[in-house]
Amino acid sequence: MRERVDRLRKKMEQKGIEALLVTKPENRAYLSGFDGSAGVLVITPTAAWLVTDFRYVEQATQQAPHLEVVRQGPQLSASLKELVDKGRLKTLAFEKDHLTYSLFDNLKETLGIELLPQEGLVEGLRMVKDSGELEAIRKAAAMADRAFGRILSLLRPGISEREVALEFEYQMRKVGADGNAFDTIVASGPRSSLPHGHPTQRLLQEGDFVTLDFGAKVQGYCSDCTRTVAIGRVDAEMKAIYDLVLRAQREALAAVRPGKKGKEVDEIARNIIAAAGHGDHFGHGLGHGVGRAVHEGPRLSIAGEDGLEPGMVVTVEPGVYLPGRGGVRIEDLVVVTADGGEVLSGISKELMVL
Repeated sequence: MRERVDRLRKKMEQKGIEALLVTKPENRAYLSGFDGSAGVLVITPTAAWLVTDFRYVEQATQQAPHLEVVRQGPQLSASLKELVDKGRLKTLAFEKDHLTYSLFDNLKETLGIELLPQEGLVEGLRMVKDSGELEAIRKAAAMADRAFGRILSLLRPGISEREVALEFEYQMRKVGADGNAFDTIVASGPRSSLPHGHPTQRLLQEGDFVTLDFGAKVQGYCSDCTRTVAIGRVDAEMKAIYDLVLRAQREALAAVRPGKKGKEVDEIARNIIAAAGHGDHFGHGLGHGVGRAVHEGPRLSIAGEDGLEPGMVVTVEPGVYLPGRGGVRIEDLVVVTADGGEVLSGISKELMVL
């Protein structure tokens, strides 16, 4: 953790940042190891303070021994004012994509120094995972795979999407996950055309395609996987869609390697789907980074300018969605290696007809 703070300080120095206020929970946890629900960091060239309230002082002291833990008073702004005065700070940078306007307004009035908006400082560090982070993500992926295997027998006509999602989440806990990385998606039949269709009381029916998007969380790190299965039988149109998405996914996976830009990998899958006449039915990015957040950098999309580097973890998840008819998405979690990509998702991608 101390090394992460030092790397952040180097980035701050390069950008001429005197001090940084870290409020985003994922960034706070990444730099401190503290996983409580309340607290902020103030990082300067010579000091690193973790400000939290009475409930978490003991926990923070144990989890973040490389930081100076400061007990927050009744008002966060007043506690930060004491640190600003102690450090003789003239400016304070903040995470503009997270700090609320009300807190900004309060800090501006209380601190009496210039507040400077910044973005992407810690997120840039988080994109490349170290060995400990990769180990946690691998465990999360393996636990999600195990939970998927345990719910397959439930996928039959007459069970509701909500029942499937509930059992899925229970099984992830049962195999050892700390929790779900996100709300499990179960979308069946015509509803599988909804890329992020939340589970409903709809009952699975013969002939349905069912999209299941799921992930586990282990030691603060997420996994993310999607499989689409068929109930009972498969018609020719949907089988052709499945084969198309699988081909696009495999081609894109093969392109994952250091130096490739996110948009270049996205283009490979997008071109295959467009050539088959379904370009308008693939409206989201090919993938995204996964770590402490289930959606983080780098992006595999038409806007993905970041080049891939060893240690990055990304999803590859093309989809085709036919409104009122149904949809298919296939997603794997991939670690960028020195010469390619290592797929962490261990579930077969051949169409399962249950």
